[in-house]
Amino acid sequence: MTQVYAAKELSTPTRYRDRASYDTAAVHAVLDEALHCHVAFVRDGRPVSLPTMHAREGETIYVHGSTGGRFALLDGEPICVTVTLIDALVLARSWMHHSVGYRSVVAHGEARVVRDPEERLAAMRALIEKMHPGRSDESRPPTAKEDAATAIIALKLEAVSLKSRADNVADDESDLDGPFWAGTIPVSVQRGPVRPAPDLAEGIPIPTALDCNGIG
Repeated sequence: MTQVYAAKELSTPTRYRDRASYDTAAVHAVLDEALHCHVAFVRDGRPVSLPTMHAREGETIYVHGSTGGRFALLDGEPICVTVTLIDALVLARSWMHHSVGYRSVVAHGEARVVRDPEERLAAMRALIEKMHPGRSDESRPPTAKEDAATAIIALKLEAVSLKSRADNVADDESDLDGPFWAGTIPVSVQRGPVRPAPDLAEGIPIPTALDCNGIG
């Protein structure tokens, strides 16, 4: 049986509602594929949106920042986390109908500053694993000083929705016989060949988890 999030006022689009989905698995897939997100909140009466990395653990999104930054002050405050994947550029016959194929998740809720040591460590590990699977075991965990300098924010996935558009061209019928080309350009994020740091100590082999990317 398909699991879905409850449609709430904050998670219901005002336009193109037919493009919205509350399917749990689809939402998770977008969050897990995307490598970054934006966290929006209000500070001193002004909107603020900051880019950062995120990781999903179950029904919780974790983001990180500096304890000297704004994230550390968000405990209990309303925030909005957005993630967007661009899948295609849609080139129409008319300017009006140029568009993009996309998948976008928007999640609203109250920020929670993570203070429990075990949850903090698990969240940090998840963020490192998000960069590359297996990387947390192939790098040094944070020191006490580094841990103290890191703010971890959690957001429960409750008021959340997925909105998407396929890569179809949607021109007006009156333009279909016109002289202009129409079509799509696929867009994707790809990992290139790995490049060892120039100051890497001699004799350290490339980890197996990275070896599949090759060395450029």
